[in-house]
Amino acid sequence: MARPEKAAAVAEIVDSFNDAAGAVLTEYRGLTVKELQNLRRSLGENANYAVVKNTLAKIAAHEVGIEGFDDLLNGPTAIAFITGDVVEAAKGLRDFAKANPALIIKGGVLDGNALDAAEIAKLADLESREVLLAKVAGALTATMAQALYAFNALPSQTARLAGALQEKAANDPSILAGGAGEPAAAAAEEVPAAEADEDTPAEA
Repeated sequence: MARPEKAAAVAEIVDSFNDAAGAVLTEYRGLTVKELQNLRRSLGENANYAVVKNTLAKIAAHEVGIEGFDDLLNGPTAIAFITGDVVEAAKGLRDFAKANPALIIKGGVLDGNALDAAEIAKLADLESREVLLAKVAGALTATMAQALYAFNALPSQTARLAGALQEKAANDPSILAGGAGEPAAAAAEEVPAAEADEDTPAEA
């Protein structure tokens, strides 16, 4: 490969690394052209699956500051540059590898950190962004429904309380006057009598 072509190829891989949220390295030895097309189709908009030359990929990885890739870049290599949901892309590659054992997931990179094959598998086992968002939305909906129920219950509870109070007041009118009006008045009438007894001279 001529030097200008080599530089252009490296720059393209560098751009792919920079534009991607993550990347997964695979060995595709034994896959047919049709199977590779099916793999690209299964990844959809989540990843761009590209065959790369190992030497150029090593140079590009070093340029973007990714370490730990050199040992993975051996044999026929293709990289899935993930531009969409990282978890969904990892699931797609894992599922395709199960159905097509010729595809071997060797590792990858996420947020600039190199991942081995086991870590990619763990990533694929996570719930996708859509599932997590659906769960959050469901939890928020349930919370809002509970709050709405509580707000709607307040007027009916207030009405029942008012009805009970009205019924009790009909049976005992003193409740509306504070309930203790009559005993207090009686106590007030007794005070002057007691004071009069103290002022009156005792009979011999």
